[in-house]
Amino acid sequence: MKNRVSVALGFLGLVLVGAVLLAAPFARNAGCWGNWTAALFTAFSAVCVTGLSIVDIAVEYTRGGQIVLMVLVEIGCLGLMTCGTFLLIAIGRRLSLSREFTLMNAYGVEQVQGLRGLICWVVGSMATIELLGALALYPRFLALFPDDAVYMSIFYSLMSFCNAGFGILPGSLAMLADEPLMLATMAAETILGGIGFLVIYNLCTFKFLRRRMGGKGRLTLHTRVVLRVSACLLVIAFIAFLALEWNGVLAELPGAKKLYVAFYQAVTPRTCGFCVTPTEDLKPITRLVYEVLMMIGGAPGSAAAGIKVTTLAVLVYTIKAMCKGANETVISKRVVPMEIVRESIVIAVALVAFATIVTGALFITEANSGIALDALFFEAVSAITTTGLSVGDTTASLSGGGKAVVVCAMFIGRLGALSVVMLIGDREAKSHIRYPSEELVVG
Repeated sequence: MKNRVSVALGFLGLVLVGAVLLAAPFARNAGCWGNWTAALFTAFSAVCVTGLSIVDIAVEYTRGGQIVLMVLVEIGCLGLMTCGTFLLIAIGRRLSLSREFTLMNAYGVEQVQGLRGLICWVVGSMATIELLGALALYPRFLALFPDDAVYMSIFYSLMSFCNAGFGILPGSLAMLADEPLMLATMAAETILGGIGFLVIYNLCTFKFLRRRMGGKGRLTLHTRVVLRVSACLLVIAFIAFLALEWNGVLAELPGAKKLYVAFYQAVTPRTCGFCVTPTEDLKPITRLVYEVLMMIGGAPGSAAAGIKVTTLAVLVYTIKAMCKGANETVISKRVVPMEIVRESIVIAVALVAFATIVTGALFITEANSGIALDALFFEAVSAITTTGLSVGDTTASLSGGGKAVVVCAMFIGRLGALSVVMLIGDREAKSHIRYPSEELVVG
């Protein structure tokens, strides 16, 4: 319980500090204190790595305000505990045992050895990927915006890797529809941000779970499942977008452009709020596909929320096992513990229930707003999965109550991504009372 409260209060404290900074004169183009609603909403969205906004970031905020926004997104992506731990390591302080175990569970680490190195790796790899992405984006931004090329390269590289959909160009990424290399770079960063730091670490070292006696490292089951499921979802989304929108938003595009635009649009729904084609122009069935992808999300320990690709894999293989009459869930010749199966079921059911509650709340608060019900449902799913996509100007059109609902949804959705960290403080309560079993008819 103590860890739960500390994580939640830490994020709330960061949000409040960010809101004050975003409302300050140096951060606003108006040059005076004000627009606290926008500042608070934007701070929540940034710390939760969502990207939803009720104002135009480029119009409302100065370069200083945008830098504050970038810092909030960066800290939100890394996580307060990881940031704090890195600072402790940097000044040479020893990690407490409770902090080590908390981080071990957050990143799926089974051994304490090398944890300090892992945290340094997390921060270092994040900075390296964002720097390489900015360098790759710079030539084209230099051609398009010669006066702001460096800043815009850094801004969009950071937002892509952190899976946050904040933008300073009109129409999200519509202006970059003719820039396949830029879209490919940002798509690659989004994918890397969505698979999680532990997978990146495992891919780069192959030694994360090495044996103590000097055996060679290997790809962990976690890494293999994340890569396999992520690749399958990407292919399915790409094919679905092409098939559904070939005569829709892609109709007027030439052949090659259809392919790379469809590829980017297949990447962004599960994790990031950028889009090349306006979401409101998509067919209802395409938006339904988006909603499913948003609910799935990325990998544990990443910038993405949702139920996570590993949870999806456990559910699919559990159903497969039941259909075969097997008693155990087996993935790649490894038995998944029953505790993990139960947690996966709870996570999926809880997220669906939460989406239902948030949608119902928006239906109530926006009953007289004139916003379409399907747009409100899309907004609810986008908020709780911290994706950041929106149908038109739905976010800005919400009433005060609707904005409050979305803020709560983003915050709880972000804490959901840290559920393992929050639950580490609770120990399993062992009961000495055994009850008799009895059959119950289900289905």
